[in-house]
Amino acid sequence: MIDTLLALLKASDIDGWEITDTSTEGWEFYLIRHRLDQNRVRKVRHISVKVYKRLKNGTCLGSASGEMAPTLSEAEMRRQLQDLIKAASLVENRAYTLNPRAVLTGKTPEKTDPAVTSETLLELLSSLPETDSADMNSAEIFVDQVTRRFLTSEGTEVTTCAPKSMLEVVVNARRNGHEIELYRLYRFGACDREMLREDLCRALRFGPDRLTAVPTPALQAFDVVFSTADACPIYRYFIDRMNASMIVRGYSDWKIGQPVCEQGDGDPVTIQAVGVLPGSSVGGLLDPEGALSCDMPVITDSIAAHYHGSRQFRCYAEMTDGYLAQNFVVSGGHRTDDEIRSGDYLEIVEFSDFQVDTITGDIAGEIRLGYLHKGSTVSVVTGGSVSGSMRTLARDMRMSLRQVQYDCLRIPALTRLHGVTITGCENEA
Repeated sequence: MIDTLLALLKASDIDGWEITDTSTEGWEFYLIRHRLDQNRVRKVRHISVKVYKRLKNGTCLGSASGEMAPTLSEAEMRRQLQDLIKAASLVENRAYTLNPRAVLTGKTPEKTDPAVTSETLLELLSSLPETDSADMNSAEIFVDQVTRRFLTSEGTEVTTCAPKSMLEVVVNARRNGHEIELYRLYRFGACDREMLREDLCRALRFGPDRLTAVPTPALQAFDVVFSTADACPIYRYFIDRMNASMIVRGYSDWKIGQPVCEQGDGDPVTIQAVGVLPGSSVGGLLDPEGALSCDMPVITDSIAAHYHGSRQFRCYAEMTDGYLAQNFVVSGGHRTDDEIRSGDYLEIVEFSDFQVDTITGDIAGEIRLGYLHKGSTVSVVTGGSVSGSMRTLARDMRMSLRQVQYDCLRIPALTRLHGVTITGCENEA
């Protein structure tokens, strides 16, 4: 089919094209407690096509993309292709250049066996230290081996193979007739068994604590420690504001060579985009548009270093080097865990939701479970919310030297924000 599609593209009145041919072998398991409810093996193939059409004497470049079923006849492919070309001719984006031909020089990730990863995850779930008060309610396992062939009109033709998995677990906790659920969702490439087990063991401890929690008091300008995946939106704020599309659209005013925040008593932020991040479910030697991925500084010591993003917006930002980054490593912290967890602070380990607005920097989250450290006492609390703005909180943000990885993002294991407003469920005594 690909040969027929290539012939049709080359004979068409277009100015560029991309083909992404993705084949996935997947293993799935659905468990109720530890009993296997059902499982299946699937093999699927998706072929997507993107076409480019120059308009208005080359001052505009339109594009359109769509999926073509592998079973299409030549006539059906021709009709769908004509529909894409017509759609592209209606899009009058300012002209930009396409990614040049990419030649891979690095080592491609080795192919993994979905059966081995599945066995590891099933064994992991059976080894959890469950108790009468906290156990696993259900779980779903999705283990994929993804083979991606990418071809472009500029001459790129690359095939890569990488694992991609997802694990969903629901933990139940009960006490005195009351019961709650904690939900965990993990996405990853290669399986990090120990990290997954550690996090699930923490969830088994958090559940019973949640049932004994007292209302969160109102606290003004208090320190908050993030020790779970809820810290990711804090760093996504920095990453997203360095995206070329945010710059071009005027949503971000950060400029190369200038500070991204005031520097107070906190740690400077350093973020690097990396092409290959072990354990990540995305990325690789090529970005989704066919540009070569590489290690690239985004922010260095709180100074904007390099924009990332799509080829279109990088061209508009007059920065055609770089790529559409998917994997990031955040560093800059130099403090021990004990130094981060010192003095008075609220460590929040469960939010109903936690968000950081990329444009305004405002943070907001409803507290589901936290540990309030005041003097020599520790109280388990629930309810209330946090608020503030990263535009000011970043000034005194502190980070641990120790790091942890959440799929495509490696960040400090502990993040401490100073001066967060905590709206409690009761007035502070």
